[in-house]
Amino acid sequence: MTSARSDFGELLHTWRDRLSPADAGFAVTGGRRAPGLRREELAQLAGLSVDYILRLEQGRARNPSAQVVGALARALQLSRTERDELYRAAGLLPPQDGTIGTHVPPGIQRLTARLGDVPIGVFAADWTLVWWNGMWSALHGDPSMVAAGERNLARAVFGAGAARASVRPFRSDRAEGAFAASIVADLKDAVSRYPADARLDRLVRDLRTTSDAFARLWTTATASQHTSDRKTIRHPEIGEITLDCDVLVVPGADLRMVTYTAAAGSADAGKLDLLRVTNGRAAGTLP
Repeated sequence: MTSARSDFGELLHTWRDRLSPADAGFAVTGGRRAPGLRREELAQLAGLSVDYILRLEQGRARNPSAQVVGALARALQLSRTERDELYRAAGLLPPQDGTIGTHVPPGIQRLTARLGDVPIGVFAADWTLVWWNGMWSALHGDPSMVAAGERNLARAVFGAGAARASVRPFRSDRAEGAFAASIVADLKDAVSRYPADARLDRLVRDLRTTSDAFARLWTTATASQHTSDRKTIRHPEIGEITLDCDVLVVPGADLRMVTYTAAAGSADAGKLDLLRVTNGRAAGTLP
């Protein structure tokens, strides 16, 4: 295990050098000395500090947690085989079959990065947010400012912690309560497919204990297929913006890509353009 851990920093550095900044969603400019991602860029993608990345690469920081290794594997766009190698180099067992996967295939990450004008978030089967692009942060707020354990849609809808506090006010065109019921139905389906997943079990137990609405829906909600929706989000800088929300399933990965778009030439498309230019920090507020 000690020998394996000594290879962790070398793997990290090698794979960081390999990844194109453009594929990770960064603008490529002249004068870059690093052949791939800078440490600052990897730190931003993984939600870690630059100093911690440096210490990991130099072997001065040891025993990274499974959560940290998973975040680095996603940020580096590793294949499943490479992801498992990184876990082993950290002295950890790779994620086991029968548990909810949070690995985002490199192709999905490249797609998310290159569709930079569309807010996109990638969710695991338990509705944990595992990847997002810059426009998602501009529209919804930066998920990296929320603890990793709170980046969960079910906790945002039914919880009372940081996840709920971070959600910007919105309304759906679907029938009242339909959105919340569909989230519970999805979790019930996930429990049937991942009965041994400890994180999912803890999520459901927590919400059944702390939320009367969740507990009630848990006994009544039936499977409901996600369909297109229109949501109106109250943004603190640009005011209300109404967008089409679509949930796309990633075949073979049990992930959901959530996208927000507006018809070309519409007022809401103009607001999306403003978000893109200002990164969600507009100089003035629109009505």
